[in-house]
Amino acid sequence: MTKKNISQAQNQEQLQLQTLSPQQLLAVQLLEMTTVEIEERVRGEVMDNPALESQERDEEPAGDDYGNAAGDEASTDDFDDYSGNGEIPVSYGGGRGGVDFPVGDAVSFGDTLMEQLSELPLTPLQMAVGEYIIGSLDEDGLLRKPLVEIEDELLIYNNLSVAPDDIVEVLGMIQTFEPAGIAARTLQECLLLQLERNGRHRDLSLQRRIVADYYDDFTGKRWDQLAEKLGITGEECREAISDIVRLNPRPGASLTESVGFSRQQVTPDFLLDVQDESVYVSLNNAHVPELYVSEEYVQMLNEQAESKNSEQRAAAQFLRQKIEAARGFVAAVQQREHTMLSTMKAIVKLQKPFFVNGGDEAMLKPMILEDIARITGYDISTISRVSNSKYVQTPWTIYPLKYFFSDRVVKEDGTEQSVYELHRVIRELVDAEDRNSPLTDQALQELLAAQGYNVARRTVAKYREQLDIPVARLRKE
Repeated sequence: MTKKNISQAQNQEQLQLQTLSPQQLLAVQLLEMTTVEIEERVRGEVMDNPALESQERDEEPAGDDYGNAAGDEASTDDFDDYSGNGEIPVSYGGGRGGVDFPVGDAVSFGDTLMEQLSELPLTPLQMAVGEYIIGSLDEDGLLRKPLVEIEDELLIYNNLSVAPDDIVEVLGMIQTFEPAGIAARTLQECLLLQLERNGRHRDLSLQRRIVADYYDDFTGKRWDQLAEKLGITGEECREAISDIVRLNPRPGASLTESVGFSRQQVTPDFLLDVQDESVYVSLNNAHVPELYVSEEYVQMLNEQAESKNSEQRAAAQFLRQKIEAARGFVAAVQQREHTMLSTMKAIVKLQKPFFVNGGDEAMLKPMILEDIARITGYDISTISRVSNSKYVQTPWTIYPLKYFFSDRVVKEDGTEQSVYELHRVIRELVDAEDRNSPLTDQALQELLAAQGYNVARRTVAKYREQLDIPVARLRKE
């Protein structure tokens, strides 16, 4: 019986490892790279493969050429009609998503974490998992992505079949890195990791108990109830709380400050221009060399392949491998450029009113990954890869592509609104409230219903939290 189970497991793993071909894996790896990363990868390939040659592009697209094949106008006639619903995998939050002043070549906190990862005695598989986890951290240094999603993506994009326990093990290693709290999955876990680290020097058992067992009372500032439940005095409770509130809820932010990196230091992957009612997009690839296969190497291959000399035939085999690798890499880079441009133009197609009106958030339409997948013909995982960690520079600011994806909110009259529009309404209601009697989530729900928004109270609470608006009792003056 045991042998049968082992055989079944081996067969299943073999099928998983055959999911993607080497060329498909290369295409996926290039697609998920940013502009800076693809430039480094291209130059590295040119150095490593003598059959691959390159030439520098113009620094900037010429004015007359801005609407050429590398930057066509995102016309509403470019794509077929589409329809359908779908779920976005994560919440992208609200508020204006712009990022000003693009600056490249800064050291990210990910680089610092990778240095710490490289110092551990890890297997190649553990190293790959660790790199993927670090790459999945948000700007606060927290891991918001579910582990099951990481497991799926490691298989799909890295061709790695990794058990959940192995992912948890590597995550635990990363959580020992500096600064304390890094790679936590929740704010609660972030605080507990810091208390555990600080507890090596003094007794913080009370503080850990508060965060672990009475987290709701702590976040709700119910100090008297907390002291009563713990059986301690009010003064002891306040001292413990004082230690907790001094912890850092955003360990990644503190790390980026220490290495001179900020959210503003990004290099856009797309360039977007607006002329009257027309929107033009292009790749920001001026510093990525153009690639082609060496004609000299192809000629050498043709000559040596016909030779009867064994040494020359062996040399021909070497040349053939290099040429095939060069052709495969050129094709993958071209595929990446086509996929990225098609995706960006599809986004512009759906969000054209937003762009032609100078980034008016009220003009954003509800849009999910499946909408773009239907227009482009790509699968949702491809659209997710393009939109992840990619930015577009507009005439007024820079946006992460994730900013343009949002839930649908259907009003009583049947019209659909972006969740950002609902965010705006909630923000206006809170800004206009009486601070002596702030609006509860129930009151906000009723006011929204009066404006035609039929959303549940728990949905109102979710959007309020996305806007970083505290609960009503904490807003009272």
